[in-house]
Amino acid sequence: MKTQVIACWIVTSMLLLVISGVSFSQEPAAVPPVEAPMVGPVAQSAAPAAAAIPEINSGDTAWMLVSSALVLMMTAPGLALFYGGLVRKKNILGVMMQCIILMGLMSTLWVIVGYSLTFDSSIAGGFVGGFNKVMLNGVRVSPGGLTEIHRLTIPDLLFMVYQMMFFVITPGLICGAFAERMKFSAMVLFCSLWGLLIYCPVAHWVWAGDGMFNHANAAAKFGALDFAGGTVVHLISGISALLCAIMLGKRLGFGQEPMPPHNLTYTFIGATMLWVGWFGFNAGSAGAANAAAVSAFVATHMAAATGTLTWAGIEWFKRGKPSILGACSGCVAGLVCVTPAAGYVTPSSGMILGVVAGIVCYFACTTIKSKFGYDDSLDAFGVHGVGGLAGALLTGVFSSAEIAGEGKGGVIEGNSQQLINQVVAAGTSLVLAVVGTFIILKVVDALVGLRASQEDEIQGLDLSQHGEEGYIISY
Repeated sequence: MKTQVIACWIVTSMLLLVISGVSFSQEPAAVPPVEAPMVGPVAQSAAPAAAAIPEINSGDTAWMLVSSALVLMMTAPGLALFYGGLVRKKNILGVMMQCIILMGLMSTLWVIVGYSLTFDSSIAGGFVGGFNKVMLNGVRVSPGGLTEIHRLTIPDLLFMVYQMMFFVITPGLICGAFAERMKFSAMVLFCSLWGLLIYCPVAHWVWAGDGMFNHANAAAKFGALDFAGGTVVHLISGISALLCAIMLGKRLGFGQEPMPPHNLTYTFIGATMLWVGWFGFNAGSAGAANAAAVSAFVATHMAAATGTLTWAGIEWFKRGKPSILGACSGCVAGLVCVTPAAGYVTPSSGMILGVVAGIVCYFACTTIKSKFGYDDSLDAFGVHGVGGLAGALLTGVFSSAEIAGEGKGGVIEGNSQQLINQVVAAGTSLVLAVVGTFIILKVVDALVGLRASQEDEIQGLDLSQHGEEGYIISY
């Protein structure tokens, strides 16, 4: 075990040193001007490239500080409680440990190199960003340090930390698929490599100023709309989660013995925290306290509302009783589905997205999962993968030019090309996620091994991986 842990951290450290060495061995390259504003989080505040650099707005800054905190809260305690309540009691600390370590690990990686790989456009039209912003080189506490965001009324440093929270939570979503069976050392190494090699390129494609799927990039042939991360966060994490579940294999006793959630009270608390935190996730992606934030806020809330009602309603109809787990799952499904569309659709369209999410994600988590027999422990694929894909595609259907801006209408406004753009961007990102995740899992397995031993799995990851128990009751 000690050898595996040491190997895990050595490989991660070497990767960071190599990347940092490449950066600091080069002369700083001049960043070319970006002709179009970035798309995605904080895209709606961007103005034409010729606009002057604005003054910092205290209201916008306050809102983005709050939004950053809300998104961090989604990882812990939100996701930690939501996932923690769904596992067996012998594994709750393992889930919580994953969440808090990812908060520290991914934040550190983001500052060292992740932010630069995502948002540095010094390599024009590159597969991934450049290295000019390694260790936050040139990232200021005032606007103007980065061409992609220099027209925002918030400090560059605040934009960086807001984006950091997305980088933190995305690999955390994948953990739901391999819950109760992946070794902690493997999780650390896998999430590090996945974040840098899969998340950063996809985020660069969709959100960076020169990204090949950035609809505001004049050179992009298939400009996609992704307001807050339907493709960048949910689709790629969901499909990667499915691959993790398949390659690790089923939990011991899966399908032969009951594995009910051990504490649905935790799951309820976590789900409702996610609902609240998602306002920072989606409405915060407007980048300012403005009308776009209000529109995204309302669409987000209504999608969660109808997703909750739809999933619980299906259960009520089919089983005679609606469950709290179903209501919580429907809430998250609605939030996932509306994420790419939040800043582009009306509240009524947001309600439709919530209904669709409730139906397709319920079907994925029950019928499809049962038919194919894979052990996606906490339905990361069924909710985030399926919901993220549905949201990415439906954005191309329901996007409203009145809200999103001229040229950004969807199929219902006669622009079928937007749906084609969504399909191409989502499909390309999905392929990278599948191929990349497969390779990363093989590398991690060779270095430290993926799965806990049978003895450790029976004992539970709390004790076997961390030497602690979540529940110690004395009488």
